[in-house]
Amino acid sequence: MKLKICGMTLDYNISEVASIEPEYIGFIFHEKSPRFFKGRIPNLPKHIITVGVFVNAPFEYIKTTVNKHLLKSVQLHGEESAEFCKKVKSLGVIVIKVFSIKNQFDFSVLEVYDSVCDYYLFDTKGKKYGGNGYTFNWNVLKKYPYSKPYFLSGGIGPKEIDSILTFLKNPESDLCCTLDLNSKFETVSVLKDIKLLKIFKLQLNSNNYAV
Repeated sequence: MKLKICGMTLDYNISEVASIEPEYIGFIFHEKSPRFFKGRIPNLPKHIITVGVFVNAPFEYIKTTVNKHLLKSVQLHGEESAEFCKKVKSLGVIVIKVFSIKNQFDFSVLEVYDSVCDYYLFDTKGKKYGGNGYTFNWNVLKKYPYSKPYFLSGGIGPKEIDSILTFLKNPESDLCCTLDLNSKFETVSVLKDIKLLKIFKLQLNSNNYAV
């Protein structure tokens, strides 16, 4: 189990988050997001994968942003087609394709993405593309029919630790490789609370779930 901490905006907060060694740090390149990243990504340890999050963005914008920030991964959070994912993958980045879930989901729509994405990310379906602030029904993942690893996202915060630990004991979590953390770890808007993140990571570790 790995951690992705997303929605970073401030240099000093990025460095603080990097100090707790998540596998992924995410930066949102979608202007309508309150966590839209406008700065320069500081130098980070080489083992941390930088993820650029885009929503229905033009390919040239993604390409320019990948080159500008030397992004290692691209997360596509809109209605991007499999053909578009393939084009983004040609940039030499890890491609994470997001699908939104509430109480049910037709997993057959994933089939065309199998060869053009490295991971899926399952988020909560709501009014916004992300950051809706609540979890979806994880029981839906019992019907996940594929072998591709996935990220789990959507409203995961400190109060969800018991639910997460229970989920990780169930067979449907076998292909869950990464937990995606964002707004629920902010006590001040857009600022990640390092203490909360450290406690969450410690709680996972103490239950024999290495992150």
